[in-house]
Amino acid sequence: MIILRVMLTAAVVLMGMTALEAVKQLALPDLSWWEPQISVVIISALVSTLTAYFALRQYRQVLGELEKWQLTVQEQNDQLVEANTALQIAVSERETSQAMTERQLQRITALRDIDMAIASSLDLRVTVEVILDQVQTQLHTDAARVLLLDPQTRTLEYFANRGFLDTACLHSHLRLGEGNAGRAALERRAVIQPDLAQDDNQHPPGLRQEPFASYAGVPLIAKGEVQGVLEVFHRTRFAPEPEWLNFLEVLAGQTAIAIDNANLLGYLQSANAELQVAYDTTLEGWSRALDLRDKETEGHTQRVTKYTLHLARACGISESELLHVQRGALLHDIGKMGIPDNILLKPGPLNDEEWVIMKKHPRLALELLSPIPYLRPALEIPYCHHEKWDGSGYPRGLKGEEIPLAARIFAVIDVWDALRSDRPYRAGWPVEKALQHIRDSSGTHFDPQIVQAFEQLGIVTLDEPRAESKQCSL
Repeated sequence: MIILRVMLTAAVVLMGMTALEAVKQLALPDLSWWEPQISVVIISALVSTLTAYFALRQYRQVLGELEKWQLTVQEQNDQLVEANTALQIAVSERETSQAMTERQLQRITALRDIDMAIASSLDLRVTVEVILDQVQTQLHTDAARVLLLDPQTRTLEYFANRGFLDTACLHSHLRLGEGNAGRAALERRAVIQPDLAQDDNQHPPGLRQEPFASYAGVPLIAKGEVQGVLEVFHRTRFAPEPEWLNFLEVLAGQTAIAIDNANLLGYLQSANAELQVAYDTTLEGWSRALDLRDKETEGHTQRVTKYTLHLARACGISESELLHVQRGALLHDIGKMGIPDNILLKPGPLNDEEWVIMKKHPRLALELLSPIPYLRPALEIPYCHHEKWDGSGYPRGLKGEEIPLAARIFAVIDVWDALRSDRPYRAGWPVEKALQHIRDSSGTHFDPQIVQAFEQLGIVTLDEPRAESKQCSL
């Protein structure tokens, strides 16, 4: 009995139960009357039963906890899968957004490059080449070309291209309404052909040898006027997205602006050239009027203008300044329009009083020409060509390099032509005598360097016979 109690106590302690709970749980009978051997057997069986019972109970508890843990792990795994899926979506969206941002940045940069080309180049071909490069780069096309509308014939003519294998594209002449390009220009809308193979008639005329599968053509419209057509081609079937089409139209708009600017510049240059011709013709008319008034010096203005330009170039005057030199030479005696005929047309030498009046013609030229802006740069010759190197000239008594260079050059030519021309009171001087006079006047009347350039240039060899005249232009 003692042994039974000891074993029971040990089981109770191990299983975490009180003795009372164990007895109540097992409802043990009084075993005091049993034999010791039987008691040992009973105790062993009891211990085994208790051990098995409590082991089973503990297993159930562990199994329950394990099931809870497995459920928790599954939930966490599901949450992890959801989080990973969301992360992948976020990464994909971020990559898509980043790619779109980079694409937009590249396109903005492309438009900036095109704007710079339009602003910095006066050559339309250079600008269009830049635009076609950007069309291929940004829109990933296989080929592209620009056709310009001839306003006279109303036909689309080839202008520039990129990516063509055949030179047939160089010879395109399309009427409005002919082909996709003609339709785009006539209907003033984009023409899109994702699959040219569906209808061979849709293939651009003259380009049937090119293996193109898709086509897009956009009219080039500036200020309401069709300037041409921008065409792009793919050698594989291509269905453009709205974003792609929008940027194609933006590039077409830039191309139209470039063409319109070039046309406007051409019109302005043509109008300016016509205006310049009108100005110069007017000046020549004035000079002829002076020669007609003073027949004795007829042809003088044309000769001195020609010789002055030769000498001015030799003296290093720029081409842009030569225009003013030419105008000044043509108008060098314009002030004589204010000189009375009885003095200007006097058949003999002038007296002192008459010279006082004659010497007013440079100031009269200043008063006549200075109100005209485009003739102000040409005033140096009409106003200063009677000044002398030593300061003894008129009207202001300028000396040395105070005298404008153009006037110093012209003074040599003017005196040379006057000496070589016949006058009523003397015959024209021979070449050597006139040349010697120019040399002798070097340093007093004329700039020595100009005289040296005059001799080196050999203008004397270009000299022409002189018409008879009655008065020296000096």
